[in-house]
Amino acid sequence: MTSDREALKDAAREFVRREVVPHLQEWEDAGEVPRDLHRAAAKQGLLGVSFPEAVGGEGGDLLDSVAVQEAFFEAGASSGLVAALFTGGIALPHLAAAGTPEQVDRWVRPTLAGETIGSLAVTEPGGGSDVAGIRTTARRDGDHYVVNGTKTFITSGVRADFVTTAVRTGGPGHAGLSLLVVEKGTPGFTVDRSLTKMGWHCSDTAELGFADARVPVANLIGAEDSGFYQIAEQFVVERIALAVHAYGIAARSLELTAAYCRERETFGRPLIANQVVRHQLVEMRRQVEVARAYTHAVAARHVAGEDVIAEACLAKQTAVDCSTYVCDRAVQLHGGTGYLRGTEVERHYRDARILPIGGGATEVLTDLAARLLGYTA
Repeated sequence: MTSDREALKDAAREFVRREVVPHLQEWEDAGEVPRDLHRAAAKQGLLGVSFPEAVGGEGGDLLDSVAVQEAFFEAGASSGLVAALFTGGIALPHLAAAGTPEQVDRWVRPTLAGETIGSLAVTEPGGGSDVAGIRTTARRDGDHYVVNGTKTFITSGVRADFVTTAVRTGGPGHAGLSLLVVEKGTPGFTVDRSLTKMGWHCSDTAELGFADARVPVANLIGAEDSGFYQIAEQFVVERIALAVHAYGIAARSLELTAAYCRERETFGRPLIANQVVRHQLVEMRRQVEVARAYTHAVAARHVAGEDVIAEACLAKQTAVDCSTYVCDRAVQLHGGTGYLRGTEVERHYRDARILPIGGGATEVLTDLAARLLGYTA
């Protein structure tokens, strides 16, 4: 790791210790992250770390983003906190890559400055990971699109000032999709529900409704009917980010558990004196190291310009399997303490459960990887 990237990680860890950890349980209970935290993170140069300077970012790349996220988890941030704070990482890439200068000035720069919050709306009720099956429609009417439909499981959808929304502007299948920016306050656009979840408590999640919402044609991102390709292009980065979430909270849970096993005494000696405990810690470490090393390798190949769609699927699955196992063992080895609400390993255990689902369910990504790798009939 370069000295600049190490310095970036040091700054991110200090930010979490100072600005996040003292308030995290309060935000978990409140169900959202305050807007002030976005502004503070932007001032620290963290929100736009992997975005080009030309659009208001810091000019780094995916490896810099991976480093920042790792530092957040190392310092005690939750997966839900990172999802909420860095929601621009899924709301903005399409705008940064294909947006007009006016769109960049209106939505990208203010969000990277922490002044506005964006979200990405793709998933629909009954649709899950089937992006090509999107039913939300956008019918052209003069210089507006008239949007009708519903989106669900939308991260930061409650707080968002604008939503990068996947809509159907053409015929059936993947070729008829486009991306539109829908702003808060647009008549016919509503936050229908704030969804209560098993984990990611401080990451607000919404169900959104569109009833004859009139959206200016000027809010179209890129060419009409190019939305599927724009979404697919960003999936690699999203899946690598979720892999970092997974091994990041697993590594933190392992660190906390190893310390607890040294301190906790049972039957007159520390827990770690038991061979069965030591062996579990080693297995937890093995899975974390494998997930981290493979994700780093895939991320580096992506930055180098290689096609790693299949490998990103494998990295995500490797990492989420790691988090599922490690966070479960962390709670087990903490005993009753690990089951208490507000214990950090209990939070990671709950947050880990969304990771095999979000960004493409494991089953869907496994089948995608099979096709890409040629393992088909």
